[in-house]
Amino acid sequence: MRLAIVKEDLSVEPRVAGSPDTVKRYIGLGAEVFVSSGAGVASGIGDSEYEGAGARVVADNAAAVAGADIVLGVRRPAAAALKGVNPGALAIAIMDPHGHESELEALAKAGVSSFAMELMPRITRAQVMDVLSSQANLAGYRAVVDAAAEFGRAFPMMMTAAGTVPAARVFVMGAGVAGLQAIATARRLGAVVSATDVRPASKEQVESLGAKFIAVEDEEFKQAETAGGYAKAMSAEYQAKQAALTATHIAKQDIVITTALIPGRAAPQLVSAEMVASMKPGSVLIDLAVERGGNVEGAVPGEVVVTANGAKIVGHLNVPGRLAATASQLYAKNLYAFVETLVDKATKSLSVKWDDELVKATLLTRDGVVVHPSFKPADAA
Repeated sequence: MRLAIVKEDLSVEPRVAGSPDTVKRYIGLGAEVFVSSGAGVASGIGDSEYEGAGARVVADNAAAVAGADIVLGVRRPAAAALKGVNPGALAIAIMDPHGHESELEALAKAGVSSFAMELMPRITRAQVMDVLSSQANLAGYRAVVDAAAEFGRAFPMMMTAAGTVPAARVFVMGAGVAGLQAIATARRLGAVVSATDVRPASKEQVESLGAKFIAVEDEEFKQAETAGGYAKAMSAEYQAKQAALTATHIAKQDIVITTALIPGRAAPQLVSAEMVASMKPGSVLIDLAVERGGNVEGAVPGEVVVTANGAKIVGHLNVPGRLAATASQLYAKNLYAFVETLVDKATKSLSVKWDDELVKATLLTRDGVVVHPSFKPADAA
């Protein structure tokens, strides 16, 4: 069983799919591990560390994947980059399949069984494999660090002989994994924190972290969650009331962090240009959804935009990658936990249980075709 850890395009992706710790574990499963030289350099992992863990470091990705049974990456590999793998090899990464049907078709034609880690079901036994949570947690933390770097003022209240410095006011929009970590981090730094979310259950989570919950809490709001814990679509009347409350609140904030993402759809716009214009000079908005169209009107992917009123709209790309060493460590463990379920420990060989719910949820291509029901071509559905 040969396993390859490939080097990403470091100009856009500093993370790596394997760590020295997971290399040792893969070897324990019976794998020979091949690592492309320089794969971990942007995550602070040198080739010698992989070699020390028992991996063979080879010249490039082509050498790593030659004869591979499993290929591990961070981002979806190009089909051409998998040339030389064994027939039916497994390719496992964050595949970003929505809107990339032609790339999935190419992977299918390459003969690999490809798995999208971000489609892992939210069930108890898959928690350790949940890449969305592990990476969003870091994004929420980094969003606050980036906000502090751009803000130009202190976060905590400081009482000095020269006068009192007021605490920064931070508003977090969206109380999922990233939002809750942003709340906790901003609180640790001493900010006065408030947050909003359309799910009633999030109120308790927000308040348990010491933040104030902001929402129009009418009867419709109280019924705004499905049995599965997801948000229901709200009426136009409620949306208007919530927008008015949010606009009033944002005008008083120093920092706004937006975290709303919907898989397979453009990010919802939460902050209008008018709301941005109402903020004080020097205010900062961090848009964690900028790669999907953005929650903040005027956000530009990869740029920090300074508005006419002196506010900054920060649109950093790949925010988890801004903490590459930690992000890689967690992502590598997510991957190992999944790969472990695909290996027969007795025979130390690949033994994919194709009817396993984890496999069915994440499998995109197999036997030359796209098999995932959400991404099958219309004529194959």
